[in-house]
Amino acid sequence: MFRIEQESHGILITNPRAYAAFTTVFFGGRRTRHAAAVAAAGGVRAGERALDVASGPGTLAFALADRVGPAGEVLGIDAAREMVDYARARTGHRTNCRFEQGVAQSLDLPDSAFDVVTCTFAMHHIPEDDRARALAQMWRVLRPGGRILLADMAPVGIHGRVTRLLSRHMDPAEIDIRRYRNTLQEIGFGEIAYRVITPSTGVLTAVKPG
Repeated sequence: MFRIEQESHGILITNPRAYAAFTTVFFGGRRTRHAAAVAAAGGVRAGERALDVASGPGTLAFALADRVGPAGEVLGIDAAREMVDYARARTGHRTNCRFEQGVAQSLDLPDSAFDVVTCTFAMHHIPEDDRARALAQMWRVLRPGGRILLADMAPVGIHGRVTRLLSRHMDPAEIDIRRYRNTLQEIGFGEIAYRVITPSTGVLTAVKPG
């Protein structure tokens, strides 16, 4: 099992190889296809700039890079140095994708710099008292008209049952991404929508008016 460490700014996964192996098994060898579906759900288009918060081993960031193409740019940030180093080593030929260390609730990035911000399977890793601040930071770095995408396991299907088993010491509401609807609305986001994509992944999207 992958190693989890508790830090002041949240829960870190610090052995990326084990985590990557776990997600490969969990998604039945279709992790790359799943990441592509998540990127598509965010409406990411060629030439756009995308930020992946808590980017982990880089799987979603690479899917985003494929969608934005050579004229676009993807930045992945993760609080765990080990994840950043691992993702950088996997970047390969992708010149439109890079990774830096950082935390969601204190993004060292300029205002209105991105067309899309994603944060998947990670909101429950951020201390509860810091989550609204993290979402406000995502709002800040989005340009007017930009989109946010949050995702986590949905409590449906076999993957949902496995997730509930693995997180049996956690309140099931922690991983229900729908819990952030009101917070997004309070921050100022509109066009808030929820959908489930295969396998058992709840996706919450919203738009920054502008």
